[in-house]
Amino acid sequence: MPVLAALVLILFVVSLGTGPVAIAPGDVLATLTGAGSEAERIIVLELRLPRAILALAIGAILGLSGAALQGLLRNPLAAPSLFGAPQSAAFAAVATIALGLAGTLSYALPVAAILGAFLSVFLLVAVAGRNAGLLLLILAGLAISSLAGAATSLALNLAPNPFAALEIAFWLLGSLEDRSLQHVAMALPFIVAGGAILIAAGPAFRTLTLGEEAAQSLGVNVARLRLVVILGVALGVGASVAVAGTIGFIGLIAPHLVRGIIGYDPARVLVPSALAGAALLLAADIAVRLIPATTDIKVGVLTALIGVPFFLYLIVRERGRLSGGMA
Repeated sequence: MPVLAALVLILFVVSLGTGPVAIAPGDVLATLTGAGSEAERIIVLELRLPRAILALAIGAILGLSGAALQGLLRNPLAAPSLFGAPQSAAFAAVATIALGLAGTLSYALPVAAILGAFLSVFLLVAVAGRNAGLLLLILAGLAISSLAGAATSLALNLAPNPFAALEIAFWLLGSLEDRSLQHVAMALPFIVAGGAILIAAGPAFRTLTLGEEAAQSLGVNVARLRLVVILGVALGVGASVAVAGTIGFIGLIAPHLVRGIIGYDPARVLVPSALAGAALLLAADIAVRLIPATTDIKVGVLTALIGVPFFLYLIVRERGRLSGGMA
């Protein structure tokens, strides 16, 4: 875990120095401690620091949410993006903006996104049931994602003008560009609260590996645990979507990256997954600034390009495991 923490710290500093005006890591650290020129202070502290903080916080909560859902459902393919949580949060946020209920810098936006994410995960758990298998979980997640996507398309279709529709469409692609400290203030309290709830639930995941009946007999209130996890995921994912749009697959990839090193204990994997998620999103956000292109590549597009092949690999691996088990 210290290696992961050091990696996150290095990527955070690199993120602050990466952009049209490159700044050396030593100068970045000097600026953070109050030294450096006026130009470096503006670039690092006012332009890039909010973006780096959001990348760190959003990546961490997505990784943590993925590990928590995998621990709750005892399924290695569980992740917020596969179950429609970001899509539902995005629909709630888009509908709030399109209906004129709140502006893009209003605290009503993360609240609406959190409610959307909460309803989607709650619906997933209710539809799939307690002992849902892999196929049932994926089908239920696909149905919820499709419903949220269709509702978002309807909101785009009914947008008051083409410029508003285009702005919403780009926002849905997922980006950390041009974010300010106000965006950080909007999202960070909810993300921290969601993360604290999920980490506190960690010991119950370990007991849950024995099965729900055994966990109940050992004093774990499974129904309450389910609601607590849904609340934690909704707080984190909803607030993330409200300020950065839809960024998928971090929650799926991060736990798998650390599980081979940390082990399969669902309680121990939570914090390393958060660190891995933060490292992944910081690296992806640095990459989109370095990839030569005529227009900016959105970080949500890059994580999807990386995440989909990884998801297919996990499905093939799971299929092989099930085939071996059946034989």
